[in-house]
Amino acid sequence: MNILIVDDEKKLGVLFSRALRGAGFSAKAVETGERAIESLEQGFDLVITDMKMPGMNGIELLRKIKEDYPDTVVVMMTAHGTVETAVEAMKAGAYDFLLKPFPTDELLLLAHHIAEELQLQQEIEYRRKRERERFGNIVGKSDEMKQIFTLIEKVAPADATVLILGETGTGKELVARAIHERSQRAKKPFVAINCAAITETLLESELFGYEKGAFTGADRRKPGMFELANGGTLLLDEIAEMPQSLQAKLLRVLQEKTVYHLGGTVPIPVDVRVVAATNKDIKKLVSERKFREDLYFRIAVFPIKLPPLRMRKKDIMLLVENYFRKRAIDIEVSPEAEELLTEYNFPGNVRELENILERALILSGGKRITPEHLPDLEIAIAESASVEPGETTLGELEKKMLISALEKAGGNKSKAAKLLGITRRMIYTKLKKYELE
Repeated sequence: MNILIVDDEKKLGVLFSRALRGAGFSAKAVETGERAIESLEQGFDLVITDMKMPGMNGIELLRKIKEDYPDTVVVMMTAHGTVETAVEAMKAGAYDFLLKPFPTDELLLLAHHIAEELQLQQEIEYRRKRERERFGNIVGKSDEMKQIFTLIEKVAPADATVLILGETGTGKELVARAIHERSQRAKKPFVAINCAAITETLLESELFGYEKGAFTGADRRKPGMFELANGGTLLLDEIAEMPQSLQAKLLRVLQEKTVYHLGGTVPIPVDVRVVAATNKDIKKLVSERKFREDLYFRIAVFPIKLPPLRMRKKDIMLLVENYFRKRAIDIEVSPEAEELLTEYNFPGNVRELENILERALILSGGKRITPEHLPDLEIAIAESASVEPGETTLGELEKKMLISALEKAGGNKSKAAKLLGITRRMIYTKLKKYELE
């Protein structure tokens, strides 16, 4: 815990800060409220300030801290303690009140108590934050993903057919599972089949099942995916790859809610919610007569288009953290490596990100990940940043954004970082990079 002592009596400030450092805290002492305001940019968890000081007094400093740094705990101390001043300090947001003179043991006891409280609050807030940033197994805090979460919540209980659109690696199956888990069918099976990974003949038998003797090798009766998913949800992944001959049969199943086994003549009723997914421009395929228009309208009752990772940069470090958390790996990512990860466009989306992290983990030996463990990213970013003369580069745009955020925040770097959606550590890295300090 970082502690700032503010006392115009220099000897007391030095005494208190030494005692706190001896107890394992990081502590610094300043003699005026004005110096305290300047120092707060460095990041302090606790400020212990004298009430009466020349210039800015303790109450004024307290109010300024609560305005600019609302999460910072403030403890007041004074040799002129009265009930009125104590009440005034508490109303202004002080955590506690110490009456001088007091033994250093009392100060240390209070500091330890506050440190425990802050740690507990941080753990609770961390868990709450992660819950807000998680939707089932989907991770995201960007506005783009929040919109996806809203759509999932709305369509899940409706039992409508859903078409999930998105590039490879954007998490289409995760979205399908989230829809299933929030539907009235959640206790029934979720079955997924990749239409692109199976030959036409085998796909038909896998979807609809077959009777014994229906073809060579059919030595027993086998139920299809529709039957296995009965009462639940069937994900038809990469549906745009389905042969047109099968598209007509699928349309009939969706309309009549019955299937016929290969080699069978008895209709089998099925109650299945179909969720389809594709990375192709399915509307274009319809216009080119490569995908049936009537089937398209049947499956696209409620379309959901997933954003690529390059459109949700705020989620990248969250996904990085989630990747290592799932594997119970405690590893640090350097600010420079973090910057590379957030600047790269990830044409392979989340799947590519995970592959890059796995490689970086191996190269780093499970220790700290730095740019040298992400060599391909530096090359790719450099190549994508090459522009024609007169065009604005990505770096210039980022520099302008930094300047704009600092102006809006009145020069307060912590506020500017929040406006940009990045960490305070990251903004210092970027300010140094663009020589804006």
